[in-house]
Amino acid sequence: MNILDKINKPNDIKKLSVEELEQLPAEIRQFLLLHVSKTGGHLASNLGAVELTIALHRMLDFPKDKLVWDVGHQSYVHKILTGRKDAFDTLRQIDGLSGFPKREESDCDCFDTGHSSTSISAGLGIAQARDLRGEDYTVVSVIGDGSFTGGLAYEALNNATQLKSNFIIVLNDNEMSISKNVGGFSSHLASIRMADRYQGLKSGVHHSLEKMPNGEHMTRKIRRTKNSLKQLLIPGMIFENMGVTYLGPVNGHNLSDLMRVLSAAKKVKGPVVVHVNTKKGKGYRHAENNPSRFHGTGPFRLEDGMPVKPKTKVDYTNVFSTVLCNIAKKDPRVVAITAAMADGTGLLPFSKQFPERFFDVGIAEGHAVTFAAGLASAGMKPVFAVYSSFLQRGIDELITDVCLQKLPVVFAIDRAGLVGADGETHQGIFDLSYLSAMPGMTVLSPKNAWELADMLRFAVQYEDGPIAIRYPRGSAYDGFKEHRAPIEYGKSELLCEGKEITLVAEGTMLKEAEKACALLREDGYDPTLLNIRFIKPLDQEMIESLSRKTKLFVTMEDNIRRGGLGDAVLYCLDHIGCALPVLKIGIDDCFVPHGSVDELHKRLGMDAESVAAKVREEYQKITSKDGSR
Repeated sequence: MNILDKINKPNDIKKLSVEELEQLPAEIRQFLLLHVSKTGGHLASNLGAVELTIALHRMLDFPKDKLVWDVGHQSYVHKILTGRKDAFDTLRQIDGLSGFPKREESDCDCFDTGHSSTSISAGLGIAQARDLRGEDYTVVSVIGDGSFTGGLAYEALNNATQLKSNFIIVLNDNEMSISKNVGGFSSHLASIRMADRYQGLKSGVHHSLEKMPNGEHMTRKIRRTKNSLKQLLIPGMIFENMGVTYLGPVNGHNLSDLMRVLSAAKKVKGPVVVHVNTKKGKGYRHAENNPSRFHGTGPFRLEDGMPVKPKTKVDYTNVFSTVLCNIAKKDPRVVAITAAMADGTGLLPFSKQFPERFFDVGIAEGHAVTFAAGLASAGMKPVFAVYSSFLQRGIDELITDVCLQKLPVVFAIDRAGLVGADGETHQGIFDLSYLSAMPGMTVLSPKNAWELADMLRFAVQYEDGPIAIRYPRGSAYDGFKEHRAPIEYGKSELLCEGKEITLVAEGTMLKEAEKACALLREDGYDPTLLNIRFIKPLDQEMIESLSRKTKLFVTMEDNIRRGGLGDAVLYCLDHIGCALPVLKIGIDDCFVPHGSVDELHKRLGMDAESVAAKVREEYQKITSKDGSR
């Protein structure tokens, strides 16, 4: 019998013998490889956190104790150990197991996550609530060294120093940042600090000295001497200097060491950082050698790690990457910025060709926006490539540091619209609304690969303020090849002119709009199709012209309806005194769960068939009132 078969509900791991516990990591890694190779998902991060998660589950009591995962893409092992392993065939599938912690999925998930640098803030809030309610349980926040590049982590850490009760912060360091081991003395001192007697000894010595004559002076002097020495030798001094106890570093793949340090950490009164060294992708050679490739992967072949479905089409990210490099060759003002997503946003080629003009600021989108503003104010042409849902972190900076000063920063917004399997936290469905609300911001959306290229060239030359181009994840649409009108500021593109019904679509929705038009023509309608191109400023002249020969406007956007393209068209019609109805196709006032984009479009009523049906129904309502058709 496999050891993993004995784990079917929370805390079953506590029943295992030491020998069984040592066998468990290999079985879990095999389980992860078998399932993630079929469904896709975050592999390298989970393989690296196997022993750490096992140790946490051995030391904690679920769901009483609270475990907060930063980002949460490394929570697969936690899900396996809390009774969800039988659902792993549905991982990231529609209506299936989420790839991130979800409170609605299990009472062992105490906090929903999906973006980075939030776990210390959330864990601290839970710990404070525990104390205020007079309850007794352990709170652990697990955060990676990459997430520590986000300022929110330091804000939370600073606030945590005021806590007088236990709160454990596990720093999962996979050798990307923070600090390196500093030789044998550091390891020796760390082992002393982890010993059960250390905390009591330190507290007892200080307490005894303070009772002696001139004891406070002696205590201060000892602290100064001790801190001067530790400053040179201990990698955790950044935490100690803030008033946070530091334990480690410890081998994150040694179960006995992990359990020993976690046991010590539970006895600390106040916040304590446990520094754990792990290796991403551990146990699978291809993931160890290329952890970025297996960070978020589609289905792949176990034997060689190659994708089951290799890319056959150029995707939008590659188009952006190629065109930006070509632009930068001719314009030395162009610089590129990423927030720890050089590979995902397509900036790796730029970083190699123009290393002095490439800036990776870490997981710090707010800083990236203001950094770009500074570059623009000094005469450079910054292009910030960022995922739509991640740009949300920089809204304040977008308004006050970029738009207010009318600075010519280009925002290349990847993963705009529905992105699929990563679910609520990663769907890029708000950018049209929040960007359109900002004075001076220009917002574009390309219908295909060629239009993205043209828009990027236009954006880099635009000098009158910030400009954002939103484009979806995945293969670039190759339709409408015959339509490539030059990009003119604020001007749309008429793709086909009909009468009665006008479809106004943005970006990726042009694909569904084209199909919807074909379905409507089969029923005898003659629809007009408009590629809006500029969501802001809207082509008011074109909308006004079309309003004279249509009875129904239909807007189609891969965004929430509130504050998006549909509302912009309604505002435009109201401005010109036109009362024509507008059928707004988009996303309801809701968060969208995981699933494939096609499945989600259908469920949300945004696919061509659903759109055509809604248009027929709405048009019949209109015509029945005036007796026409």
